[in-house]
Amino acid sequence: MSESTRRVKTTSTRPKIAVTADGRGVVGHAGARLLADLADATGLSGGFGDALKPLRKRERGHDPGRIAVDLAVMLADGGETITDLAVLRDQPELFGAVASDPTAWRLLSAMDSAALGRLRQARAAARELAWAQAFQTRGGMPASTAAGRPIPGIVLDIDATIVICHSDKQGASPTWKTTFGYHPLLCFLDATGEALAGLLREGRAGSNTTADHIAVLDMALAQLPDPLRHGTDILIRSDSAGASHGFLAYIRSLRGQGVNARFSVGVAVTEPVRDAIIACDERGWVDALGADGELRDSAQVCEITTLLPTGYRDNYPRGTRFIVRRERPHPGAQLTLFDLDAGWRHQATATDTPIGHGSMQFLEVCHRAHARVEDRIRPGKDSGFGRFPSREFAINAAWLELALCGIDLLAWTRHLLCDGYLTRAEPKKLRYRLLHVPARITRTARKIRLRLPATWPWAADLAAAFARLAALPQPAT
Repeated sequence: MSESTRRVKTTSTRPKIAVTADGRGVVGHAGARLLADLADATGLSGGFGDALKPLRKRERGHDPGRIAVDLAVMLADGGETITDLAVLRDQPELFGAVASDPTAWRLLSAMDSAALGRLRQARAAARELAWAQAFQTRGGMPASTAAGRPIPGIVLDIDATIVICHSDKQGASPTWKTTFGYHPLLCFLDATGEALAGLLREGRAGSNTTADHIAVLDMALAQLPDPLRHGTDILIRSDSAGASHGFLAYIRSLRGQGVNARFSVGVAVTEPVRDAIIACDERGWVDALGADGELRDSAQVCEITTLLPTGYRDNYPRGTRFIVRRERPHPGAQLTLFDLDAGWRHQATATDTPIGHGSMQFLEVCHRAHARVEDRIRPGKDSGFGRFPSREFAINAAWLELALCGIDLLAWTRHLLCDGYLTRAEPKKLRYRLLHVPARITRTARKIRLRLPATWPWAADLAAAFARLAALPQPAT
């Protein structure tokens, strides 16, 4: 019996290469320098330096504010652990002197609640300057939209997420999704994707905890420049977790402080809501709006405020309106018995936007746009808060704050320094096109030049971003 072996003909269309590790003047992640310089241009680096100055042990050591900025840049660049600081530290000709891993650990462990409070104040000051720079160079920051139309004022989205921990960490506990980890509560600015506030919580933390929602909202409002916080309509959106009566009452109370805040929150379809839906006249249902602003035949909306019992409405702030959306269920939709009987999937919304400030259809589609917060949380987990480095809760809380700072740097990069489709790019796209590009450093005429590859498809975009960065207006000193 003879055996034979099939011969495989190998072909290669790639050029043959010889690999050596002796290159000089070559750097990687060259675009990440854009983030570091933007932190300087917006005053974030200086603000962090002042905020963390009490933690500085000796004058010759690393500036704690600079360490914090380097950590934020590393997280924005896609780093996941403190050891990823080596990407910056091992390229001193590009990033300068970067602290060692033990030094960064010591800084994180020294950050208490007072230090985090000072960091938040520094972030707010940098945000005000960044928005002023955007106004002077771009005419302002973009506005929130729904169904192709602008939403008046500022829109804040509050939502919680589960961050799974694969080891025992302080504060990590079983979650309501039968996983194990943390349950942070976050607030994003809808128009720009900036991460205004975040609260690290135990995994067992409730979804609709009033005190936590109030704390996150207060931190988010403090991030807004004062003229906007007290002179602009602010819409606060949340899913049904934010529909606690105490939280909605607090939002209403903000008007007494000069903050024109309104809410739009999901509402559970309980028995009073189901009875009101059943009592709806079929002529009261109108076609819902789609994301493109066109009417949708398969989805309808109806206001049920007057059909709800007085006792139910009294639990909400005066003037709250209740809007229900029904649509034909798509395959795989999770339906209640009520939905199965009716043949429709129902969702309810509570809002205190008064009559005359948008049609019922527009108010419903405005709330549905809250789903965009998932597009903030998902890449945010790849920008720092998807993995926490320490067993200590306080260190992880500091890590979360720096991750939010890195997300802000990415947002400011898009809206201050980029153009075209890159103003809407998610972090992953920015990293692959701009931040991770290699380059060569040369020195001519006493100048250090960062030479981008001429064949890199987005080299012109990155060069233009550096040029816009250099032209950003600075406050008078």
